[in-house]
Amino acid sequence: MNDRQIYPPSITGKGARFAPGGSVLDHAFGKSDPYTLGVEEEYMLLDGETFDLVQHIDTVLAAVAGHELEPVINPELMQSVLEIATPVCHTTGEIADQLRRIRGYVIGVARDQGMRVGSAGTHPFSLFERQRITAKDRSRALVDQMQYVARRELIFGLHIHVAVDDAEKAIKVVNGLLPQLGPLLALSASSPFWRGEPTGLRSSRQMIFAAFPRSGPPPRFESYSDYAEVVGQLEKTGCIADYTHIWWDIRLHPRLGTIEIRICDAITRLEDVVAVVAATGRRNRIPIMQLIRRTLKEVEPHARELGSERELEGIEEILRGGNGADRQLRVFNANRDIVEVVSEIANATEVAAAAAPAAAK
Repeated sequence: MNDRQIYPPSITGKGARFAPGGSVLDHAFGKSDPYTLGVEEEYMLLDGETFDLVQHIDTVLAAVAGHELEPVINPELMQSVLEIATPVCHTTGEIADQLRRIRGYVIGVARDQGMRVGSAGTHPFSLFERQRITAKDRSRALVDQMQYVARRELIFGLHIHVAVDDAEKAIKVVNGLLPQLGPLLALSASSPFWRGEPTGLRSSRQMIFAAFPRSGPPPRFESYSDYAEVVGQLEKTGCIADYTHIWWDIRLHPRLGTIEIRICDAITRLEDVVAVVAATGRRNRIPIMQLIRRTLKEVEPHARELGSERELEGIEEILRGGNGADRQLRVFNANRDIVEVVSEIANATEVAAAAAPAAAK
């Protein structure tokens, strides 16, 4: 993941570190406007005819060189994956505009090269054994360390950053959002297939990524210094190089001064992405749809205050029509054609982006 484009480095310019004395981890909480947003999406690069994954990230990067959007388009672990990152946005409406603009540009570049772009948590039939690792030190080091676990990480995610103005508040917000991880995954789930087979899961991506160390829900921390001490111990014992090697479903990102929500599958429809970005709340032991509707009622006043009430209405559409996994399974069940599923993913990924301004293409 490349998050450099979302928020600036901390005031130290050195990112995160465990300070002498073992009690402070440098951070940028409070260094930017609170509750601003940033989104990262990981896209599939698809052959324009077969809809299999293609190892053409270098072709895309060469094509975007010199364009104003070049800085927000980056490679990922595998050469068939493209990551984009929005700039800092103050509202979910801005997020929608930026994603529409970036998606539209990337889709146009891909088509010029005989490719398509798709957004979903897994590719329904491509095999991880056929994917090549990108020529980056971090990628190669990850595969060298984790071997098979890293090589099979052919998954695609949506990451949402929210700026928080105080480190202690950030800890409390993360703790408060832990019960919302389930609903967020349910809303975003778009990976019912793996290696050409329906898995019986709505999010196969979550199952695959669970093999990574330091993944899953984070522990509850009492304070920022408590969190910093854990990070410091992991660094000093050689378990991690820095805190970005902690891959919890929701985590602090001290260098950016944000909370990063990582639980979500990559989402196909842009409208659904924006609706999920707008959603927050709390959870009890009740059916998931009832829980989400209860949460919507709780957050509606806050959404109005933040100018996000229209985008939040998209959650009801997901509840009525199903998530991305439901749509993929409906397509598959009609003809049992796994290639048709990927074709539909690509088509739906492109729909909202087609309205992007011509200047952005």
